[in-house]
Amino acid sequence: MIKLYSDTDLWDACMQRRRILGGFFAATGIFLCGFVGFVVWYALLPYHDPTGPWLIAAVSVLAALYIAFSFPFMGICFKRCNAYCKMLKFISVGLKEYSVLPFAGIEDWTTWDGVDVNVATFRVRNIKRDEEMLRQIYVDGEKDFPDFKEGERARLVSQGNLLIEYELMEKEEEACGQS
Repeated sequence: MIKLYSDTDLWDACMQRRRILGGFFAATGIFLCGFVGFVVWYALLPYHDPTGPWLIAAVSVLAALYIAFSFPFMGICFKRCNAYCKMLKFISVGLKEYSVLPFAGIEDWTTWDGVDVNVATFRVRNIKRDEEMLRQIYVDGEKDFPDFKEGERARLVSQGNLLIEYELMEKEEEACGQS
């Protein structure tokens, strides 16, 4: 079986999330120090000082820069990293499903629980209606896509339709398994 994830993947993702949060908290600390400094300076000015409006404008620019930084940084960078950490945590504690399915094809990229994934489709036999259905298995976009060939069977280990491990089956194994 070829494992897509190792023990260090979760550690690396959590460390990256910690670095991102550290950068955000550092930027927040710089903003708060600057804001407090400008407010104290404004409070110490004499009444009707001509530099008062300039200090108010400087605080407004500082606040606008902080908001312009924090929304994209936390909305894109942190959100994606946090979703990846959650996915890896679910992999480590979630229930695993084992199956042997024939590969049907590849669909477009999609986002699943905030993580970019490739979509591999596999044929599944519906027992009640006696027909074939397509099952989507998500392959992490950060990992290399497995060398699946259309029509070949693969042994899969998945958690919530996310591929964790796989093994390509040989033709001899298929013939032995069907006998």
